[in-house]
This record gives sequence, C-alpha cells and structure tokens, in this order.
Amino acid sequence: MENVLKYYEFSDFINDESGTFLDSEISFSELNSQHFLIFEKKDKIFNLYVSKFSSKNQIGVKPPEILEKLVENYDKSLPEHRVVLRKYLY
Repeated sequence: MENVLKYYEFSDFINDESGTFLDSEISFSELNSQHFLIFEKKDKIFNLYVSKFSSKNQIGVKPPEILEKLVENYDKSLPEHRVVLRKYLY
C-alpha cells in the first residue's frame, strides 16, 4: 500500500481531528483546490473517499463539505480498485 500512496503522491498519514473518521488516520491527494481523495487507515484496512473542503488546510481539522466513499477495504491487487483510483487522478 505504501507504494500506491507514494506513486499517487498522497500525504503522510495524519490523525483526523474533525470527528469524520473516528479512530482513524487519513492521507490525502489533491485533485484541485477544493477536491481531494482521502485514504482512511483503520488498523490494516484502507477506505478510499472523494471529498470537498473549502481549502487543503481544513483536511483533518473540519468535517468535509462533501464526502463519498469510493472503495471499501482497498486492495491494490484488485483491478477494479485500481481503476477507481486512476479514474480520479488521471
């Protein structure tokens, strides 16, 4: 999973202080100035979301304006999971 995060330039994992991802760490990649992909890491499970924030500085601090789960329990070996990720980043 580390290779996926590096390849797609996701941030380091941070603790979520917004209350959106309870007991989880998050990592994000910027799609544009207000839209982001977020990986939620809960134990060894990674969930992928697309989100909207008014600015990058609010990620992990304030709840997102929009949050949609794209993939539950992301598995890089599954082609359908990789396709979802690439769909947003290319």
